Amino acid sequence: MLTDINPKLPMRNKAITRDYYLNELGFEEYGSADFEGYLMVQKDSIQIHFFEFKELDPKENYGQVYIRTDDIDKLYQSLLDKKTSIHPNGPLEIKPWGQKEFSVLDPDNNLLTFGQSIY
Repeated sequence: MLTDINPKLPMRNKAITRDYYLNELGFEEYGSADFEGYLMVQKDSIQIHFFEFKELDPKENYGQVYIRTDDIDKLYQSLLDKKTSIHPNGPLEIKPWGQKEFSVLDPDNNLLTFGQSIY
């Protein structure tokens, strides 16, 4: 039965996407092969895959991923320490649905929301 989900998001430039996820968000590149137009990154037990879409207009990109964490305060602080840009409408806060969340936008306007249950 189902064991994992690995979202696939669009990217315009593999080098820029790789740099952002590895150096800003602390992911590692996954896999031993470097496929043209495709990138896989991993952090802890999650993976995100990217496919090349050079004509992507970031203003029209609605790619979104919700990532659960068990230490959101530490994760948030690590991004602040790296001076990673937090989404202007997504600072760390407790939401009415019982999640503590924050969001970032990657270079292609994919929205990553990180959340931890507070109950």
